[in-house]
This record gives sequence, structure tokens and C-alpha cells, in this order.
Amino acid sequence: MSDELVYGIHAVAAVLARRPTAVRRLTVQQGRSDRRVQALVDAARDAKIVVEQRPVAELDGLLPGLVHQGVVARVEPAKSVDENEFLRTLDVAAKAPLILVLDGVQDPHNLGACLRTADAVGADALVVPRDRASGLTPVVRKVAAGAAETVPLVQVTNLARFLRTLKEEGVWVVGTDGEADKLHYEVDLKGPLALVLGAEGTGMRRLTRDVCDHVVRLPMLGAVQSLNVSVATGVVLYEALRQRGAR
Repeated sequence: MSDELVYGIHAVAAVLARRPTAVRRLTVQQGRSDRRVQALVDAARDAKIVVEQRPVAELDGLLPGLVHQGVVARVEPAKSVDENEFLRTLDVAAKAPLILVLDGVQDPHNLGACLRTADAVGADALVVPRDRASGLTPVVRKVAAGAAETVPLVQVTNLARFLRTLKEEGVWVVGTDGEADKLHYEVDLKGPLALVLGAEGTGMRRLTRDVCDHVVRLPMLGAVQSLNVSVATGVVLYEALRQRGAR
């Protein structure tokens, strides 16, 4: 498997902190010597990672059209978490897990933003289907601002079957749909919980919705009929955090 490129200050800092042995090389834009970049260079050298300087045009050529912030790391690809291993280590009795499930989100910017929010609320994992959905990409890592290294990404073969298994383990499954009768703050989100949000435009698939214990919607009082999936994810996750008594 070929190496992948991780770019951007926060994403590179996270991979250096969490997986330094996976970093093959750090490339820094010539002339960049500000504090944030120098901290990355120091961390790489402390970990015995090769550091090189290259003209900005060369970095632009590696990542055309993307904002690399003058730093690019060549990294051994991180593997997603195996669904069976995740289920084996799930201990609902020890801790009420908070699991974010995205049913077919394909935009890497949305996945990255959802990873960032999942990290912010202390979610235990983000679950996505293996097919017809975005996985970890350089864009996802950049948008996630380091959260791709802290929140396990679980790719599953059959999402409905996986959710049924979660239910057998004592996890409540709450989906979101604009046509639902209940609002998101009218349902108990304090216990073991999997929150499911659907794909851009199409929402949850029918098989996914059928597995849910509850389906909720966000109040929409203006002219628009829906929110971006990453925005909706933030609203629902923070309601779960509020109910759980976060301080």
C-alpha cells in the first residue's frame, strides 16, 4: 500500500503526536520558519524523521488546489477499525458509549467536519459504510484538524446489521429525519447511544431507518428545509452532551 500525504498544521501535528513511527518524511516550504512550523520540525527530528525543505511550487504540485499551509507529511496509511474488533471491545456496562453513525456521507469535507465535532464531544467512534461513502483521505484529515488521529473510524460492510448488533449489546439507535414527529431534545440521549445521520440530500436509507429505536428531527423555523450534515451532526451531538451533564 502506497504512502498517503497528510497536510496542514493541525493534521500533521496530530499524526506526529499519535503515530510518529508511521511518518516517513516531513516536507516543509522553503522560507517557513514561524513558531508553528518550527514546532513540527522539532517534533519530527526528535522522532528521527527525515525533514526536507522544498519550494512552495513543489508542495503546490503535490496537492493541487489544496491549502497545505507549508507542511506535508508522507505517512503510512492509517487503517480503519475492524468492525468485529470494535464490537469485541465494546463494553456498554463499563461506559455508556456515544457513537456517531453516518449513513453514506460522501463529501470528504463533511466527513472531516463530523470527525472534528465527534472528537470535541468525546465520541467513542465514527461509523460509516464501507461502500458508497467517504473514507479517510488527505482532505478529510485536513478538515478534521487532527481528529482523524483521535476518533476511531469504523468501516462496516452492512450498516443495518451492524446497528442491530449494537442494539443487542444494549445500545439505543437514534436516527435523524426531517419528517420525524419528535424533536431531537425530546428523546433521552443519556444512555448507550448510536446517533445516525443520513447522506447529503437523500438522508438515511430505509433499511437504516427501520433499525432505529427513535427517529428525531431538528426544528426548522425559517425558509430552508434542511441543514448541512456536518452542521446537523454538531447540533445533535451537543444535545447528547448536554443531556449527559457535560461541564
